[in-house]
Amino acid sequence: MAQSSDGIQREVWEHLKDRQSAYLATAEGDQPRVRPVTLLDVDEKFWIATGTRSQKARQIRRNPNVEICIPLGDQESSGYIRIAGVASVVHEDALRQSIGEKFGYFGQFWSDSEDADYTLLRIRRVEIEYMRPGENDAHTFIVRPGSP
Repeated sequence: MAQSSDGIQREVWEHLKDRQSAYLATAEGDQPRVRPVTLLDVDEKFWIATGTRSQKARQIRRNPNVEICIPLGDQESSGYIRIAGVASVVHEDALRQSIGEKFGYFGQFWSDSEDADYTLLRIRRVEIEYMRPGENDAHTFIVRPGSP
């Protein structure tokens, strides 16, 4: 029996609880760049904390289109969640502080949320593709404008 679109989306959000290790793809000119990041999902909104002078922050300021991939599964079967989105730098002090506090490693890199080298990125989802481990067909859904 096929699962509803709402059921698929709920399943994706279950995978994305709390902090996740993920791979972030940015663009440097016409060259894609991929690196591991910690992705934080708070109320179905995605956040990444990074250094202001990092390559990813510079690349996003030039081209905000990004993709995130989270591998799922084990040695016997694999799947993934792929998120295409648009990144933006967050400037609101209250958000920078409240979201920053949720990154367990924050204090290792920044003194506080006003640290000039702390950049908080919000990833607004455009499209999510989800392949369950062991399946061959991916489920894709578009996030409507105005959604998280």
